[in-house]
Amino acid sequence: MTKLALYFKLIRADKPIGILLLLWPTLIALWLASGGKPDLKLVLIFTAGTALMRSSGCAINDFADRDFDKHVKRTAERPLTSGRIQAWEALAIAAVLALVAFLLILSLNTLTKQLSVGAVIIAGTYPYFKRFFAIPQAYLGIAFGFGIPMAFAAILDQVPAVAWWLLLANVFWAVAYDTEYAMVDRDDDLKIGIRTSAITFGRFDVAAVMLCYGAALAIIFGCGWLLGLRWWFVGGVAVAAGIALYHYTLIRGRDRMRCFAAFRQNNWLGAALFAGVALDYALG
Repeated sequence: MTKLALYFKLIRADKPIGILLLLWPTLIALWLASGGKPDLKLVLIFTAGTALMRSSGCAINDFADRDFDKHVKRTAERPLTSGRIQAWEALAIAAVLALVAFLLILSLNTLTKQLSVGAVIIAGTYPYFKRFFAIPQAYLGIAFGFGIPMAFAAILDQVPAVAWWLLLANVFWAVAYDTEYAMVDRDDDLKIGIRTSAITFGRFDVAAVMLCYGAALAIIFGCGWLLGLRWWFVGGVAVAAGIALYHYTLIRGRDRMRCFAAFRQNNWLGAALFAGVALDYALG
């Protein structure tokens, strides 16, 4: 395998689900902040920036976890863990991608640039939270949702309360879907001492996932309703809720592959929410 192919695997270019889980909340924020009419330039900047920062985060994550991943069946053959690339290469790629992402927002206002610094710090420190924080997925939700306040800042030059509520909703959503993901690796994580929500919740893991989905959707519904969105939006939330309920049938048996399938389906949950917002502005 060529170096370029290994770098693509390092940043998960072959697995775009991570980009989408960051992108849907960011796009929803852009639509809400602009009243359904975001500038195309902003959409392109935030879409590209989201992809770059997620890719950078993957490289940092693999650097931080390089000694742990070799003990996890699913991650043992990652390029850095398997020794096919060096640690300095992962750090260099992460730095270059983060720098390009920052260059993209140089034309935006000062507040957005200031928030981007926070986004980089949060993304870079997330992997280390698994060493001591009982529910690192909550921190992941902040990292994956920081495009929300940045989107409001870029359009309004301020971050209203609704943006922080939406960020909180994203925290609940991330805890839900990443707990599903963590349920896949729970046995390996217990052996090596990594902390995850799946371990913390224990036998209440399925209930916790469903409660987090409920909290996330309730907050999103409240924010959209207060902003004047109505029936197309309600439809989108209803579809998302239906997807979340279907996840219960997948994860209740705690089968590894069904839990992983539930995690991957969160792309469609996010897509349903965005479609509801976008259609309500366009047709409502």
